[in-house]
Amino acid sequence: MQENENILPDTCNFRDVQPIMMNLPYPPIQVRKKNKDYANILSFDYCGSVSEMSAITQYINNENRLSCGNCDMAKTILGIAMAEMIHLQKLGQLIFLLGGTIDFSVRHRNGKEQLWTPEYIDIPEHAKKMLLADIESEKGAIYQYRMHMRMIKDNYINAVLARIIKDEEYHIMMLQMLVKEM
Repeated sequence: MQENENILPDTCNFRDVQPIMMNLPYPPIQVRKKNKDYANILSFDYCGSVSEMSAITQYINNENRLSCGNCDMAKTILGIAMAEMIHLQKLGQLIFLLGGTIDFSVRHRNGKEQLWTPEYIDIPEHAKKMLLADIESEKGAIYQYRMHMRMIKDNYINAVLARIIKDEEYHIMMLQMLVKEM
């Protein structure tokens, strides 16, 4: 019996990977009152083109492509993706409390709904370009969160968004360090 030479060796172990985020607690997940307009605003952060869903998908794709050649970088990318999953969960909880719907659809003011699509993600070929695309995505998320904080007049929601921004800023720092190491 011939041995299969197309088996990937188990050289990159992800068992000990933890979410990469600021070592700060999140504020309690609460809202002043139900508000579907606020839920719709948060739907953009949840699953719009610049969103946690897009970030998670982009990071997981990059991690998968890097894991065979650069295990340490892949582990960092996976840790960032795990933090983005926590952000997605927090946003989903806020949307629920606000009386919104969690179904991977962005709800525009004109009533139009737009389903999340992988077309939102950037998939460059080379590791450095991946990292630079990830940095730009994080910057876009921070900009969008700040814009939404100006639109949402609820201190509880804005405290959660401000805490998420701290993680996104930390991710930029981590990604910049990875770029410098190349």
